[in-house]
Amino acid sequence: MFRAMTKSRWLPLGLFLFLALLTGLIGGLATATSVGTWYVALHKPSWTPPNWLFGPAWTLLYVLMAVATWRVWRAGSPVESRHTFRLYSAQLGLNALWSILFFALRQPGWALVDVLALWLVLMRLLVRYRYADRLALWLWAPYVAWVTYAALLNAAVWELNR
Repeated sequence: MFRAMTKSRWLPLGLFLFLALLTGLIGGLATATSVGTWYVALHKPSWTPPNWLFGPAWTLLYVLMAVATWRVWRAGSPVESRHTFRLYSAQLGLNALWSILFFALRQPGWALVDVLALWLVLMRLLVRYRYADRLALWLWAPYVAWVTYAALLNAAVWELNR
């Protein structure tokens, strides 16, 4: 995709970071619509993390996922790199959609469907990263772990508030 546009190794990393942080911005804007009102009133499991943790955790995860993807993108053939970029873009779309469904539209059930689809894409990327670049695998793993936890939390919130 943009591989042919530049010989710079850092410009593509900047794009991966920009897309990840843009996803975070979209998620943050969607979250802001309900986090102080609707979300506060929901029944949540005792293992729900404090609200202040989400911003720093997601910021770190967005940076880690961008670096991991950039490493795999650089290591692959043009065909493999395009596929990596498509999967990365798809997971970012699902990531942003989750915040919109859960917070902006207040639909935890539909958000659960979305986060399960997101998790499947993340697992596909995890396998891809495992074979392409060992460091990328370890940079990607915290994101998979966090989304696994988020999916369980989403399911619990949905069940407690049906």
